Amino acid sequence: MESFFVPTLIVALAEIGDKTQLLALLLAARYRRPWPIIWGIVVATLANHAAAGAVGSWVSSLFSPVVLSWILAASFAAVALWTLVPDKLDDDDARLGRPYGPFVATTIAFFIAEMGDKTQVATVMLAAQYPEFVLVILGTTVGMLLANVPVVLVSHFAADRLPLTLIRRVAAGGFAALAVYAGYQAVTMSTIVSG
Repeated sequence: MESFFVPTLIVALAEIGDKTQLLALLLAARYRRPWPIIWGIVVATLANHAAAGAVGSWVSSLFSPVVLSWILAASFAAVALWTLVPDKLDDDDARLGRPYGPFVATTIAFFIAEMGDKTQVATVMLAAQYPEFVLVILGTTVGMLLANVPVVLVSHFAADRLPLTLIRRVAAGGFAALAVYAGYQAVTMSTIVSG
């Protein structure tokens, strides 16, 4: 179950203050219909993270476990630093939802906004680390929902009350811990292979 719970926690923390969370806030304020927005988030996240997870699984088949552990360690360290930088919603992302209803607008906007986002990169890395592909994708999707559904349901009230800097630091610490763990695995495997 680690393949489910670790991705859930990592993505939920990384998503706080992310541009997709700001997008959820804008869509909730614009449409004032939470359930189509929530379902749009589910569909977009499953599609986006399934593709990212497939890339992660493919990458894991290209490298030896030692090399993959070093790549994961470096990637997790980079995402830990990236998590400390607050996201801002671009005007282009905000305009994505205008011409459609809430479900279609949310699905399209979230799918596009997640491209190259730190949670998508984290999904690639987590899918490379954990062999249970479906559990990783479900975990990252649940993490996305844990961060975004409260924003949709309580709109600006919840977003104004969350200690975003503290949450970003906790998420960065989580990624840093994963980087250390992946580095430890690489050193351990290198020792076994060479010894």
